[in-house]
Formats: sequence, structure tokens, C-alpha cells
Amino acid sequence: MNGRIATLMVHTSPLDQAGVGDAGGMNVYVAENAKRMAAMGVEVDIFTRRNHGDLPDVVHLADGVNVRHIDGGPIEGLSKEDLPNFVDELSKKFFNALAGKTVYDVIHSHYWISGMVAIPASRKLGIPLVHTMHTMAKVKNLNLADGEAAEPALRSNGETEVVKFSNALIANTDSEAASLVSLYDACPDLVHVVTPGVDLYSFTPGGGKIAARKALNIAQDASVVTFVGRIQPHKGPELLIQSISQMLSHSPHLRAKLVVFIIGGDSGSGGEEVARLQELVKWLNLAEVIRFLPPIPRMDLPNWYRAADLVCVPSYSESFGLVALEAQACGTPVVATAVGGLRTAVADGISGVLVDGHDSRAWSSVLARLLAEPARRVLLSLGAIEHSSHFGWDATARGTLDIYDRVLSLAQHQKSSAGH
Repeated sequence: MNGRIATLMVHTSPLDQAGVGDAGGMNVYVAENAKRMAAMGVEVDIFTRRNHGDLPDVVHLADGVNVRHIDGGPIEGLSKEDLPNFVDELSKKFFNALAGKTVYDVIHSHYWISGMVAIPASRKLGIPLVHTMHTMAKVKNLNLADGEAAEPALRSNGETEVVKFSNALIANTDSEAASLVSLYDACPDLVHVVTPGVDLYSFTPGGGKIAARKALNIAQDASVVTFVGRIQPHKGPELLIQSISQMLSHSPHLRAKLVVFIIGGDSGSGGEEVARLQELVKWLNLAEVIRFLPPIPRMDLPNWYRAADLVCVPSYSESFGLVALEAQACGTPVVATAVGGLRTAVADGISGVLVDGHDSRAWSSVLARLLAEPARRVLLSLGAIEHSSHFGWDATARGTLDIYDRVLSLAQHQKSSAGH
């Protein structure tokens, strides 16, 4: 198709640093997919809520891609949890932005709050609505971490509403598509699977582990285990810490050369999870083993992946798992929980290892075994590079454009049928 797309993501911005606050894989997804679609001839305007006072109305992101800021609620200090209170205000601002001279062919909303904001504009202006959930309340609530608060009914009800009014739903994996149908009563004909991608131009094996460790001043003979992501219970960093403690209790010889990096910032605003985990690390006597680092800029991330022997993704649920793909594209095997999209992102026994459940003893035995078998890690590394090569963003963009075409042709058919 050659047209113009209004992409909407209000609770976080494609301009935000992934790994900070509410910014994560979805930010990367929206920006990268937009760039690839634009390269295929489509213009993309990404509408997002202004979250800093000094942001201009329009920011040019790439050829054919602009970020357009709309206002709703207090500009700074508004948490994702408070955002539903401003859906009506944001809906009006979004409608006004779309009701101008620019003609949009499709609205594509990301995450449930954006879907709620998009529904009135879609219905009043007759523009088809395509929605991607990314994560879902009912799925998260079936897989909560210990002590983690359940997602509120407001969210699951909102998601049900978005499913009802969308012309098409894009799921990241077959597993997510099945959840949309079984948990939200989505019409199977309207649910499509488009696998997210990885930037295969930036995330590459590069100069390999030796060069990466030299650049980052990490000992060449160290055993390096790395976690990358927002620091929140649902992502499982505490499970990794407990697993490392278990591992060193039964394999104390690993301690001398073991380095564990936990890279990321507190999730949401005003979080204290990093401080809590740092206290836990001290209490477990792991302070010289486990190191906390702030979120790393995306251009520097590949070296951190390359420098690791293993990258861990111990999430309780994951619609896809971008970190797992990025690490594998850099040639590093991944140990991940066998949940949701991680079953697609990681080829068990080929590009990494999937672990059933969140028992720290099971995780510790998997990690100890892999650290003790360098030859197996080499094979997994080769498998990781090959597996990740099938997930480029170009394929994601093509799949997304195919769904836009389908939605537009169906809308055209319905209009012509109504006219007869």
C-alpha cells in the first residue's frame, strides 16, 4: 500500500530510552516498524502524549516518519496507572489532530490505553482501527510474580472494549493470538500474527566476545551472565538473583570468575525495585558478583550482549521478548522462561534453553550446566545467530502492511455493498 498511517502510543514515547520508566520493547517495536514501513513507501505519523514541557509539536524521526505530540493531563509526572483518567481528553485531542487536512488510511494503536483513545476517532471519522496489545491483563494475571499486584479490572474491561471495536488485531505470536480468542472473545478472522523483529544491521556478532570484553573492560576469563530490561517483578530479576545464590551454594567454585550484570532502571515512575534488589544482593552476600547498571543506550547494547556467556530472560509472561532476540542476533545463547512469545523467540536446545516455571533451583542447575560446558555454548551461539536471522524488521513491516491492505479492501467492499 501507499498511504498514510496514524500510529498511536500514548503511555510511552518512541523517543524515550528503552529500559527506563514505562519504555521497553514496545517503544523499539513501534519506531523500527514505522521506519521499515516508511522505507516501503508508507508515511507514518506516530502520535504520543507530550511528557516533557520542552518537546516540540512534531519531531522528525526518519524519512517518512514523524512523531506528533498531543496533550492530555499534566505534562510531567503522570504515571501509566493514572493515564486512564485522561482517556477522554486524549481522545478529543487525537480526534482533532486527525480531523484536520491530513487524510489517514488506517489508525494503528499500541497497548490498551491507546486503543481506548483511538476508538472515538476511528468511529467518527470512519478510519479502520488496527490494534496491537503487546501485553494483556488477563494473561499477566494468570502468571504473576510472588507479591506482584494483579492488573485491575479497569484494564481487562478496556482491553475487551478495544477488541470489540478493532477492525483487525495483530498478535506477536500464535500463543498471543490464541489468548485474544479464548480470553477476550476476539473473532478469529480478525486476529493476525505478525512476529516482531530485531535490527539485524545493529545487533550482530560483530568482533565477537573477545573484542566486546576488551571494549567494556571485562576479564576475558570471566563467566558473564546478563539481564537486560526494566527492573520490575514481572521481568523476573529477583528470580535470577535467587538462582545465582542457589548456584553458588552447590557450585562454589564458579564464584571466583562469575560476573552477573543487571542492566535497566526502575519500571514506572518513583519505583524502588532496584534499591530493594540491591539490598537482597547484599543480604545474600553476592555484592561482589552481581553488578547493577543503568539502562544502556541502544547503540551500545550489542557489545554488552556479545560480552555475555548467557543472557537471561526470566519473565513471568512476555508477549514476545525483544531482549532474547537481540542477544541471539549478537551470538549469545539465551536462557528464558517457557512462556508466551519467548517460546517463539528462543529455539529450545538450538539457540538457548527454555526453563519451565520459576523455581530458582531449576534455573540454577540450567545456568551451572551451561557455564560448565563451553563447547555446548558455542553450538548454541551458532544456533542463536541462525535462529534470529529469521526475525528482521523488514518482514514485520511487510506483514503489518499486508494487514492494512486487507482491512482497507474489506472496508471498501463493505462501502460498495452498502451503496447497492
